[in-house]
Amino acid sequence: MVRAEAAQGLRLLSTARPLTWLDVFTSTPLAGNGLAVIHDADGLDDATMVAVARETAQSETTFVQRPTADGADYRNRIYTQVEEIRFAGHPSLGTAVAVAHARGEREARYLQQTIAGIQPVEVEFASDSVARASMLQEPSEFGAPVDPLPVLGALGLGPADAHPDLPVQPVSTGIFHLMVPLRDHVALQRIRPNLQRVESLEDRTSTMVLYAFVCEGDEGGDGLVHARGFFAERSYVLEDPATGSAAGPLCAYLHHHAGRPAATIAQGVDMGRPSRLETAVAGDRVQVAGDCVVLMDGAIRL
Repeated sequence: MVRAEAAQGLRLLSTARPLTWLDVFTSTPLAGNGLAVIHDADGLDDATMVAVARETAQSETTFVQRPTADGADYRNRIYTQVEEIRFAGHPSLGTAVAVAHARGEREARYLQQTIAGIQPVEVEFASDSVARASMLQEPSEFGAPVDPLPVLGALGLGPADAHPDLPVQPVSTGIFHLMVPLRDHVALQRIRPNLQRVESLEDRTSTMVLYAFVCEGDEGGDGLVHARGFFAERSYVLEDPATGSAAGPLCAYLHHHAGRPAATIAQGVDMGRPSRLETAVAGDRVQVAGDCVVLMDGAIRL
């Protein structure tokens, strides 16, 4: 009886917070990268937000709060199943679409606050459930190139799979990822990561994702870029179907090393979650854009 009364008391204290579930970097439901967005998330502590992220089992889950930075429209708290991170791509675009959807706005321009800074995000709905979103990521930063052999080894590849000209290099447009250019599509498809070695490399290079890629045509061309992104073992999500925060660095990398001002990236194809990420250099920043699908509206009681 006491336990029942205590449980009832906890239920009375809980708040039904709106939830929007989306697929990002796709216009097709059940493709792209999934995202759960919790609205009205002020008052939730870190432990609860991590627990919710584990419950959704997505690569990231976001929590929309009142902004604490001047000029921002909302604060976007981005959580993996382990911790809060400073910035991410598909959670930024998807959260902006979720906010516009919740507010009934067909077109919107927001300034979102993340740990990395303030990022402009634009949203335009093409239908009740499909929207296009774009954002300007943070100015690019380049780390020192690293020895490609341990990186290739961590991905189950050998020296012959390395790109003959391009370096393996950490790059950030909000958070650092390791850019790993490969020789051809065969190498990209043959990747079999050793997750402990991937995690060790990410720790040593202060990067979050090993982003392996192949460009169609020559490096200066406008062909499609095929990419795969791998997290550390502790992240619970081993391969990502669409990594917007790595797409920005990849665009900056290709512009820096090959003079290429834009890139369209295909990711998640072999996972059955095909994604399309569109990137272009815009001054000292990179614009990342893509479609988003609103799958579900509901509430979570916390």
